[in-house]
Amino acid sequence: MIRFSKYIWLYVVLSALVLVPGIYSLIRNGFHQSIDFAGGTLIEYRTDKPVPLAVVTAAAEAAGVHMVSLQQSQGDSFLVRMKQEPKEKIAVLTEEIEGRASVSAAIMRNETVGPTLGAELLSKALFAAILAISAILAYVAYAFKNIRFGVAAIIALVHDLFVVLGIFSLLGYYLGVEVDTLFVTAFLTTMSFSVHDTIVVFDRIREYMKRDRSRPFEEITDMALTETMNRSLTNSFTIIFMLVALVLMGGETTKWFVVALLIGTVSGTYSSPFVATPVLLLWHRWEKRRSLRK
Repeated sequence: MIRFSKYIWLYVVLSALVLVPGIYSLIRNGFHQSIDFAGGTLIEYRTDKPVPLAVVTAAAEAAGVHMVSLQQSQGDSFLVRMKQEPKEKIAVLTEEIEGRASVSAAIMRNETVGPTLGAELLSKALFAAILAISAILAYVAYAFKNIRFGVAAIIALVHDLFVVLGIFSLLGYYLGVEVDTLFVTAFLTTMSFSVHDTIVVFDRIREYMKRDRSRPFEEITDMALTETMNRSLTNSFTIIFMLVALVLMGGETTKWFVVALLIGTVSGTYSSPFVATPVLLLWHRWEKRRSLRK
């Protein structure tokens, strides 16, 4: 049996090393929002030969288009994000690109989202997250007949969400990575995966508590973690290997969605034994000390 309960301070330090920079970036920098939330127009061009991005930037200036970002896609394609522009200006931009680079440019994708729709998407995403957290708290507390289990699971879940949010805030600030509706999907999926492993560990803790109530709670949690660790790691690594393959070999449009899932999977695997269980253990110690004082 591995004495996991002896190293709670180490788990706090490891979590702080990831959470503190991310939360600081969230407060100071926020996110680099895609047009899904900020509003604007996204155009994907495909040309018959590679076009230097500097030429595209010069073409946008000549056409009077306020370009927000420019990203090279696969092959001879590139993505142009801009504020909402009329069709006439987009046509002028296309002509400028073709004339300056001596290429034929075809518009493969043209998406426009208004700022009102973006705000609506954000509010719905936040509502969905709050609703899911509330439902998970109620379900876990009811299933285990103890509010401590529900609160510990939610704390681990919030830990994982802030890990994903903080890392993407840092990626947006330093690499220009945008958050979009796919990121919201990964965000909500992380919530599910985080609680999944936690319930397995908690179920084993409950089983040992029923078998022998005289056994110290620290020993019970250590036994439960030792027995479930192999299963959790095996399950998680099958998912992690698949996600790493998608990051390396998948398309550019889904790359950061998969990265978000990968971060959430790794954090969820970590938080079940090293966040949720220590919270449960610390709560138990606090209640024990309080009862002794009485």
